[in-house]
Amino acid sequence: MAGIVVKPRARILHGHDWVFSSEVLKVFGDPADGDVISLKDGRDRLIGSAIYNSKSQIVARRFSRQRQDLDLDFFKRCIAQAADYRMRRQIAPKLCPLVWSESDGLPGVIVDRYGDYFVLQTLTLGMDRRKDLIINAIVDLFGDVTIIERNDVAVRHAEGLDLRTGVLRGSRSRRALPVEVVIGGLKFEVDLLQAQKTGFYLDQKQNHEAIAQHAEGRRVLNCFTNQGAFALACARAGAVEVTGVEENSDVRSRG
Repeated sequence: MAGIVVKPRARILHGHDWVFSSEVLKVFGDPADGDVISLKDGRDRLIGSAIYNSKSQIVARRFSRQRQDLDLDFFKRCIAQAADYRMRRQIAPKLCPLVWSESDGLPGVIVDRYGDYFVLQTLTLGMDRRKDLIINAIVDLFGDVTIIERNDVAVRHAEGLDLRTGVLRGSRSRRALPVEVVIGGLKFEVDLLQAQKTGFYLDQKQNHEAIAQHAEGRRVLNCFTNQGAFALACARAGAVEVTGVEENSDVRSRG
């Protein structure tokens, strides 16, 4: 397997999972952009497997500390482990950030779940080229679900990728969108194809309640409110006045 040798003081030798272009001592085996490569230290010891992109400032992103290929079994194992972790943390399994990039061993892969809708981002070249494997892994694990691509973020340009949005898989058509979700007793209509991020800031769900605990009897200003989740949570908690400011008039919510 082709790969790179990192310099003695590279961050990856101290626990970081990225290798920057300035930290490469030498490249061996002529790897192509998007390939899986071996990472080695100056003593020829294997320090992991990574996805490679010579055109990015981050030339290698480690996804395993062993020799490992990116096959269907690997994706299924990582996604299943991510789902199990969230279940153990008592995070609502059908309304959550399911996969978060390096935190779940899949650099550049974001998956948010809204019931039977899964919103996918592949923000690195190596993962984007294996998008079909990721889709198959999700279907094998969760059954007949709809998978939506939200690869419309500018960070993809750094990997040499274009911007795309659309329905990748599923029996539900665009006419089934937006979807309705209930968070903290509040109903939101979420446009998974056009709303900010992957449709909603699911990673902020617990913070709505935390902020609302301080809202009773107070005046609240919620800037950049998006669907108004914080504003509505504060109003529900007894705030005397709530103002939400958002430049995008297309976002919708209702209590």
